[in-house]
Amino acid sequence: QVQLVESGGGLVQAGGSLRLSCAASGRTFRNYNMGWFRQAPGKEREFVATISQNGGRTYYADSVKGRFTISRDNAKNTVYLQMNSLKPEDTAVYYCGARMGGSYYYSGAAYDYWGQGTQVTVSS
Repeated sequence: QVQLVESGGGLVQAGGSLRLSCAASGRTFRNYNMGWFRQAPGKEREFVATISQNGGRTYYADSVKGRFTISRDNAKNTVYLQMNSLKPEDTAVYYCGARMGGSYYYSGAAYDYWGQGTQVTVSS
């Protein structure tokens, strides 16, 4: 069982930065691949980024590549999403998820646990 709690969301102007955190409970955090997804009003949840158990592999959605960076600290049971050069279209609720499997990292169905989400609003 893994419980996830996101934090760090807020209101920021276009071009600004935010750092999201996702704190996980339990001693098995290091066994999970972690991902960030987001959901804008009226839209489906979409993949943002993922990181492997030891942090050695990362993948990003094309829409955030070069602007967002995912990282993790297994000693702190925490995964991060550094978001730079934010755009109004990045406005969404951001969720972190944990998955045991290595495949289909871009699909929400592959994730076993989810946090409650944190709101990110980017004003123009």
